[in-house]
Amino acid sequence: VLAVLTLTMGWRMGLVIGTALVITIMATFTFMAMFSIDMHRMSLGALIIALGMMVDNSIVVAEGYVVRLQKGEKRQLAAINSAKQPSFPLLGATIIAVMAFYPIFASVEDAGEYCRTLFIVVAVSLLTSWLISITITPLQCMDLLKAEKQQEGKESGGILLFRRWLNTCLKHRAITSIVMFSLLAVSIIGFGQVKQIFFPESAMTKFMVDIWSPEGTKIERVEDSIKKIEGYLLNDERVVSIGSFIGQGPPRFYLPVDPELPYSSFGQVIVNVSSLEDLKSVVSKLEAWLPSNTPESLTRVRKYSVGPGNTWKFEARFSGPADADPEVLRSLAQQGETILRSTPNAKHVRNDWRQQQMIVVPQYSQDKGRWSNISRQELAYTTKRAFDGVVIGQYREDDSLSPIVLRRSEAPLEGLQDLRIQPNQASYTAPLSQVTNGIELQWENPNIWRFNQRRAITVQASPQGVTFPQLRAEVVDQFNDIELPPGYSLEWDGEYDSTTTAQQSLIPGVIPAVAIILFILVALFNAIRPMLIILLTIPFSVIGISFGLLATNTPFGFLALLGAMSLVGMMIKNAVVLLDQIELEKQNTTKSPYEALVDATVSRVRPVLLAVATTVLGVIPLIPDIFWQGLAASVMGGLSFGTLITLFLIPVLYSIFYKVKIETKQVQSEAIESVNLNTLSRV
Repeated sequence: VLAVLTLTMGWRMGLVIGTALVITIMATFTFMAMFSIDMHRMSLGALIIALGMMVDNSIVVAEGYVVRLQKGEKRQLAAINSAKQPSFPLLGATIIAVMAFYPIFASVEDAGEYCRTLFIVVAVSLLTSWLISITITPLQCMDLLKAEKQQEGKESGGILLFRRWLNTCLKHRAITSIVMFSLLAVSIIGFGQVKQIFFPESAMTKFMVDIWSPEGTKIERVEDSIKKIEGYLLNDERVVSIGSFIGQGPPRFYLPVDPELPYSSFGQVIVNVSSLEDLKSVVSKLEAWLPSNTPESLTRVRKYSVGPGNTWKFEARFSGPADADPEVLRSLAQQGETILRSTPNAKHVRNDWRQQQMIVVPQYSQDKGRWSNISRQELAYTTKRAFDGVVIGQYREDDSLSPIVLRRSEAPLEGLQDLRIQPNQASYTAPLSQVTNGIELQWENPNIWRFNQRRAITVQASPQGVTFPQLRAEVVDQFNDIELPPGYSLEWDGEYDSTTTAQQSLIPGVIPAVAIILFILVALFNAIRPMLIILLTIPFSVIGISFGLLATNTPFGFLALLGAMSLVGMMIKNAVVLLDQIELEKQNTTKSPYEALVDATVSRVRPVLLAVATTVLGVIPLIPDIFWQGLAASVMGGLSFGTLITLFLIPVLYSIFYKVKIETKQVQSEAIESVNLNTLSRV
């Protein structure tokens, strides 16, 4: 950024603006240290996003100082006026840019908590840059900048070419408007081709392998499957280390991952590899190896996500009354699973009640129990000891305690009738057959989940080769066609609910932000038409956003949405400064409204291009980070096209709203000649 400023504006101007930029960043660091805001992914990204807007304030002041020197003002007066005249428009534009990030700060959901630092750091850095631009920058201008000699009426080739294009657009403003609206329509259609996600996958060099054996599987069997997977992974040179957890998930060492509850049929292996490239190849090879080598289990390879993540991206929940029939719920879930298994874009299809489990039910006889002095509780304790085991003590190792469980090594069903039961406070035992009327095998639901006090079963799956929105769009109509009994309902959870909730959580913050932005726009110009002009230009940012996302093949996620919001603030800021410059030019009585419009726009070419260049170059470091790719692509594409909106569309809309009479070349040449004659007469 500093190199661009120096090469385009000279070393003196580059030093002035670069100094303001460095002081702003250091002041922001000081604030972060005072309020214990760490340097992490969000705070660092916020500084990079705000980079272009930081230098914009100083560029406006420094440019104004040089122009005033060229007009003959003394250094001190030029420094005072260059800071005083644009101070309130720049302050209003800066607050508008800050308020564009306010909705994420006001969000109370997980996404808002995760991204809240973005608003704080951007607000501090931009307000600090404004303060420095009207205090320190004018002093530096007096010491470092000199008035460049400029011949009257002479402009560089690039500026002349821009003036010619601008005159053409203003002359054919109807055609220009039609072209812009056509591009907007095409971009909206093209935006439908952009992939949709919530938060991207992490660039961590580790991944998870979930092993779900059939419900009721003993933990020893799960351990055997884990050992088989461990042996395969440790023979791969690309694998650095692994960690296995059997019976439940690991401790929550990474915030976006929810650890699994205790299940004897569950196991998880965490795999560390040497690089991100190795991770992709190891995952691909492992996914092909698992089905044929662990056919008895549902195995799932998962990468870590960045930001709030979901254990299962696809979740469709069927719920019924508090006493809903489990068979009805399972039937509804079965229909949903059938739909998902019929599409190649879904994998790991299951439901959270999992499989039914076969249980052994001794039919206790109260009459026989009284004769034998054996209660139902004593029967239950004996069968529990034989099959599940009972805790008889604790084993201490350092600061941890482990239960000592007593149970039979094997508890065959054929010997169940001879299982010995000892009555309480008795020395004799009796066989189980003596107190029962027989033994039955029954199916039961080992897991029955509720949601809002209603029985609910959730169909879960993972997308395969597509994003979650694409998978849901493919099957949503079929799910909605499932006939639900009275009192039953279908709800969408998983990534759909997370995305919808996160986006809706922005609304409470959008309302005050929009109100403040509109109030500032009206207050700055004391008129409605400038506000309407700016609001009309905002939707056209979709053109650049769509192009940026499609060109880089980047999906549109929550961070890309934040990029679009920040882009709105940047565009409004540029528009405010341009419209303020137009009003200043109109105060010159020697210029017609058309000349004032053109000259004001021409005077803003270099500051706008520099602000865009510094912002686009500033976000380049974000491109390799998969977390920031969506935001970077949105800002780079949207702001690049936003330059055309600021420099061409806003003047066209201004000429339409204010009914500026378009002057012909003859009229313009006569006006220029008149200005030259006035200059000669003064000489």
